Amino acid sequence: MNDETILTNATLVLAEEVLHGTLVLRDGAIAEVQPGRSGLTGALDMAGDHLIPGTVDLHTDNLERQVQPRSNARWPSRSAMIAHDAQCAAAGVTTVFDALCLGDLGFDKGRVRTFREGVADMDALSTAGLLRAEHFLHLRCEVPADDMLALFEPVADHARVRMVSLMDHTPGVGQYADLDYYRALRRSGGLDDEAIDRRMVELRANRVRLRGPNRSTVLARLHGRAVALASHDDRTEEDVRENAAAGVRISEFPVTMAAARAAKAAGMAVIAGAPNVVRGGSHSGNVAAVDLIDAGAVDAFASDYVPNSLVEAAFLCARRGVLLHAAVALVTAAPARIAGLTDRGRLEPGLRADVVRVRLHEDIAVARATWSAGERVA
Repeated sequence: MNDETILTNATLVLAEEVLHGTLVLRDGAIAEVQPGRSGLTGALDMAGDHLIPGTVDLHTDNLERQVQPRSNARWPSRSAMIAHDAQCAAAGVTTVFDALCLGDLGFDKGRVRTFREGVADMDALSTAGLLRAEHFLHLRCEVPADDMLALFEPVADHARVRMVSLMDHTPGVGQYADLDYYRALRRSGGLDDEAIDRRMVELRANRVRLRGPNRSTVLARLHGRAVALASHDDRTEEDVRENAAAGVRISEFPVTMAAARAAKAAGMAVIAGAPNVVRGGSHSGNVAAVDLIDAGAVDAFASDYVPNSLVEAAFLCARRGVLLHAAVALVTAAPARIAGLTDRGRLEPGLRADVVRVRLHEDIAVARATWSAGERVA
């Protein structure tokens, strides 16, 4: 007996068009895409709502927010993973790349524990069939950190590792090029100016000593692997040239227009933050994602720290004049392609039945239901 779900009277957002029609899900895959309304009694009426592919989130830190819901309250890790997964599914995210940090620069030692426990929890809960979305590992390698390689090596060959990004959060470069901003951020964490200045000197010295060797080791370890390799927070054209020359094909969250344009010119895929779109700008003063969109310098969005920002950002882009099917592709087909996932990201027969029902309410797009491999999960 087939496991079949029929979704009808829907606005289907397909790869090249938007169509009023019916979607048939069968045995975990999309079986049929039909124009018009189904007359079968078992069909579920979507009341004209949009059906889009399940979103593919290449970078989410949302697990960290569940692990540390308050500054002085660490939540049990497995419970945090379950809550994180549920939030992703409810937001229409059916493919999750959990971006876990490898390497401590002295300000958030809990991230190392989150990484170790997160990998173990993902394995255990996925094997038990308890996660609603499909989860992969995105290893965020802090290349100037003393402990990065020791953390990287045990998981480098893990089957769920599908993306690795090279990060450098040393003060004075990348996202933290503005030292006044960096000092203000550290003051908000409770450090005084003397401690901040002392740590800045240490971090810059570590960068000189460790960045090159650590970076080279990671690149060599991943050479020839089917792993998406990204740079993180590119600021200058020089940053982009160095990364492109090393075989990095993705620029994740470039912080300036110049870096994004240079990445596109070098043939790299550019990922921008969906919260940047929803908020109307960067939370840290970097280039606005809508400006990157207008310049044709974005290939995909990632949620970064708010899962529901993906669906919202796509429909906000459509309100700004991007064709709806192209806007939705920024959070579905494009990130799937960047990650090398050919079995999802589009509403086409034969692909995974990852589907999201979206209703528009005034100026917000709301995920109303989610199917993952044909199973209703939210």
